[in-house]
Amino acid sequence: MIDKKWIGHELPASVLPIERTRLQFFAKAIGETDPVYTDAAAARDAGYPDLPAPPTFLFAAELDSGASDRLLADLGIPLSKLLHGEQGFSYHKPACVGDTVTVRSTITDIYDKKNGALEFVIKTSRATNQRDELVAELRTVIVCRH
Repeated sequence: MIDKKWIGHELPASVLPIERTRLQFFAKAIGETDPVYTDAAAARDAGYPDLPAPPTFLFAAELDSGASDRLLADLGIPLSKLLHGEQGFSYHKPACVGDTVTVRSTITDIYDKKNGALEFVIKTSRATNQRDELVAELRTVIVCRH
């Protein structure tokens, strides 16, 4: 069983520079065809200062930071038992090329279902830009099956 002492635990902040080639690659990888995500002129025409991050980019970038790997190790969840339960996003401001986004995450709940056969870890995150403006709030549900 995952120890409930982890509720309230704050993960180390993930600092994510928003870079043009990375956004373009991510847009291509998810099949995004709107040129606002790949063409700076189209992005400016749409009112952005530069290319905006496509939806779910912040989640993927945070995964790349290694913070989630450290969390799973700390919680004692082997990858062979891991399920991605749910992901939710609330966007407040676009993250664009040239921004630096800092994601701060906290474990907000741990519970089980099916008499402990499934354990759930809820992680909530706040993403702010270099001006300390709220960019997005993320909610992740990690499931450990036994």
